[in-house]
Amino acid sequence: MRISRSVRSAAVAAAVSLAGSALVFTGTDSQVSSSGPGGRPEWVGSWSTGVTRPEAAGFTATGLTNQSARYVVRASAGGDQVRIRFSNIYGDRPVRIGAATVAFGNTATPVQSDIDVASKRALTFGGRPTAVMNKGAELLSDPVALKVPDLSTLVISVYYPAATGPTSWHASSNQQNFFGPGDLTDAADGTPYVTTRACCWTFLSGVDVRTERSDGAVVVLGDSIADGTLSTLNANNRWPDQLAERLATDRRPGMPGVLNVGLAGNRLNRDGTDPILGGPGVEQLGLNAPARLNEDVYGQTKPKAVITHLGINDLWMDNAPADQIIATLRQINAQLRQHGIRSIGATITPYEGFATPGGWTAEKEATRQAVNQWLRGQHEFDGLVDFDKAVRDPGAPSKLRPEYDGGDHIHLNDTGYQAMADAVPLHLVR
Repeated sequence: MRISRSVRSAAVAAAVSLAGSALVFTGTDSQVSSSGPGGRPEWVGSWSTGVTRPEAAGFTATGLTNQSARYVVRASAGGDQVRIRFSNIYGDRPVRIGAATVAFGNTATPVQSDIDVASKRALTFGGRPTAVMNKGAELLSDPVALKVPDLSTLVISVYYPAATGPTSWHASSNQQNFFGPGDLTDAADGTPYVTTRACCWTFLSGVDVRTERSDGAVVVLGDSIADGTLSTLNANNRWPDQLAERLATDRRPGMPGVLNVGLAGNRLNRDGTDPILGGPGVEQLGLNAPARLNEDVYGQTKPKAVITHLGINDLWMDNAPADQIIATLRQINAQLRQHGIRSIGATITPYEGFATPGGWTAEKEATRQAVNQWLRGQHEFDGLVDFDKAVRDPGAPSKLRPEYDGGDHIHLNDTGYQAMADAVPLHLVR
């Protein structure tokens, strides 16, 4: 059966909330502590994102030529040095970086693309200001001396002098990023960046910091709920961001990084290109979750724990049976533990009222309840976060609490994402 155009559009919009190339517009941090476990500086991941293949058509399919991109991210753990990671894993050619800088955002202005000029540092690669990212490869910058407080906003500017071809990207940033012609990496304000996109980070994949307080990194392996769909734009109110805020104020020594590799629409058992409700899939939903482990988890800097919160898209998109969802969750858990990484499961949140045709049914609700019952009763994971209990409506447990509902009955608002962050027992991630 072929899915209708209207159903497919609704499915993609609900699962991905992609801003894409259609959404185009023109136009107090805590201090780093010097004390920590062992007093020996170590590198740890502080920010990350999952990257996927480019669009079939659009600016990510075409790529960038003689353009600069200015990316805005918020680091979780702070440190005294920083290095930046890039990815060309889905590219079809080498990608040249002509210049790159990192700086703090300018807190004196409300403009996201303005930087604090005094903090600007040029990035180098093997001591050189330029670099080539091989086809299918990643690129790590040299360390830069920049004292980064916890929860700092960093602005990373990159000049791409030659045609990049298709971009490896994260398609649902919920954060504005900026693009403009020529080499704009030294620009103090964002005025020359004439294109604003609320969709995406292109080629950028991670930020590491060197810190004496390293407690490793917590990786969030999730979907659009981890991506913070329907949370406030540019506000860092995804639940992993709010978890980082809790950790930053926790009095125990050590500040773990929080790395959000959630991909909107991601599934446990299907790739993004696989059918959705019988119709065509979408590249940007990413590979099936077990296929993401090598890149999005093991490839991180000092991953210590993983929170796996997946399964809701397998339910509504595929009507996957409980035993299939459970089997893949068990496999992810087994692989994480084999790598010496603490594995934390998470219950599937409610979504009755989700209006996409075929999205919620009583049969799928029974499957969700069966998976959650298994999660609560098993002893294979190193811990469990009961997100379902934290956000469900006590009077109608198949629905989100009305005060947490982002509006589509599957994604949450800022308050709901805060409730999710508050539901994580900190001892599981410290």
